[in-house]
Amino acid sequence: MASKTPSDKDRVVIFDTTLRDGEQCPGATMTHEEKLEVAELLDDMGVDIIEAGFPIASEGDFAAVHEIAKRSKNAVICGLSRAGAKDIDRCAEAIRPAKRNRIHTFISTSPVHMKYKLQKEPHEVYEMVIGQVARARKHTDDVEWSAEDGTRTEHDFLCRCVEAAINAGATTINIPDTVGYTVPEEYFALIDMLRTRVPNSDKARFSTHCHNDLGLAVANSLAGVKAGARQIECTINGIGERAGNAALEEIVMALKVRNDVLPYWTGIEATMLTRASKLVSAATSFPVQYNKAIVGRNAFAHESGIHQDGMLKNAQTYEIMTPESVGVKQTSLVMGKHSGRHAFVHKLEELGYQLAGNQLEDAFVRFKALADRKKQIYDEDIEALVDEEIATAHDRVKIVSLTVIAGTMGPQTATLTLDIDGKHVTTQSTGNGPVDAIFNAIHALVPHEAVLELYQVHAVTEGTDAQAEVSVRLSESGRSVTARGADPDTLVASAKAYLGALNKLMSRRNKASAAERRIHSQDVG
Repeated sequence: MASKTPSDKDRVVIFDTTLRDGEQCPGATMTHEEKLEVAELLDDMGVDIIEAGFPIASEGDFAAVHEIAKRSKNAVICGLSRAGAKDIDRCAEAIRPAKRNRIHTFISTSPVHMKYKLQKEPHEVYEMVIGQVARARKHTDDVEWSAEDGTRTEHDFLCRCVEAAINAGATTINIPDTVGYTVPEEYFALIDMLRTRVPNSDKARFSTHCHNDLGLAVANSLAGVKAGARQIECTINGIGERAGNAALEEIVMALKVRNDVLPYWTGIEATMLTRASKLVSAATSFPVQYNKAIVGRNAFAHESGIHQDGMLKNAQTYEIMTPESVGVKQTSLVMGKHSGRHAFVHKLEELGYQLAGNQLEDAFVRFKALADRKKQIYDEDIEALVDEEIATAHDRVKIVSLTVIAGTMGPQTATLTLDIDGKHVTTQSTGNGPVDAIFNAIHALVPHEAVLELYQVHAVTEGTDAQAEVSVRLSESGRSVTARGADPDTLVASAKAYLGALNKLMSRRNKASAAERRIHSQDVG
């Protein structure tokens, strides 16, 4: 670890776009309440700028950005906007309540994007850059301008656009690797070239926004910092379009652990990283891969006998950071059917969860029920249980009871009782297998046109009494949602996952209907 005192010139600003670029990941849509919860945690953990959404995209996006702006304590609240006047003005309206706000406006600058996406000539795009930044600057003195597909833009044209954006009032210049095409050496050279060639480059902070299509998003972002960029755009768990974005937790810990070769620092409270990872995973129903750096289940797990022997002698033999440094606490506390509420709350805190009220009570009741059915409760069992509790807290439709008759003598039969808005309804259906029978029963009680795109099962822990975790993806009207369900009974887990996805679709449908009614009432008025 470097011993020198951190200086402001080495400060790297963290721009989190989990709620904007992250939510654009197919199936990762969050509810209004989930967005507020994620934003609050990002604010608490020291994120400098929270890109809260794309206000003109929908009424829901606008409402979320507006409410986050009202609730923000420390972070700058940012909204994304295209080059159009309506986009910029709508964005400004959404972020207005924030103590500190930013408009992030962008336009494509690469030849392929200008020709096929914008269908405009370079000189037209150049004029639009000046116009969009100038309009945004009328609303706030914190304006960020992005050159979409910047890494595939001709250097001379990119320099002209960056210079014009700064002259028009941009205080942050973002150079995105929109398609995840560049490599660290290239990206370093690009940022270095811009800071050297653009006459007024010292008047703005340069930013990185790297996608992970080649698995290089974090490496490219750090290369940009070494070249002089002082803002990194990233997301929790690296979620985002296609293969995702640079992962915030990996950026933060790379700078902390390898401060000897990366002598920069951030204001992030690293001990909250695991908690943030779990919250975003639960909100989006996107599981974190077991071998994910920093926050994956296996990040601090050792199974090899050689590794275990080394760890027992000195943890530094195989760990370059402590679990505690990212919010993972090692414990010998064994959870089982004799564990009380205090022990359960303590275990939740160690795993990075904070539940209260009815949510905590419901989770504890489900834990005790699970403990009666399993000989040993693993951390992963509790994580699966709580993740599901968080994800289903606001669901309109919940499972009450399920009985399935299966075997070689078909057809298989499912008898299902659901709680729909507080009312219990029951039906019996058959199907080509027990899962098909369950899904048919759900369809009979909750008619819908959604198409099943994914059905996936895996065991949460080892053993024949392991909980099953089922992932289901449903598609409706061209948009997909994903949900997970966990239970020692695979069929019950399947029903929970299907209902979880269906609840998300119903929530989205209701929001769309409400928006249409508002528009209709305005037209009538």
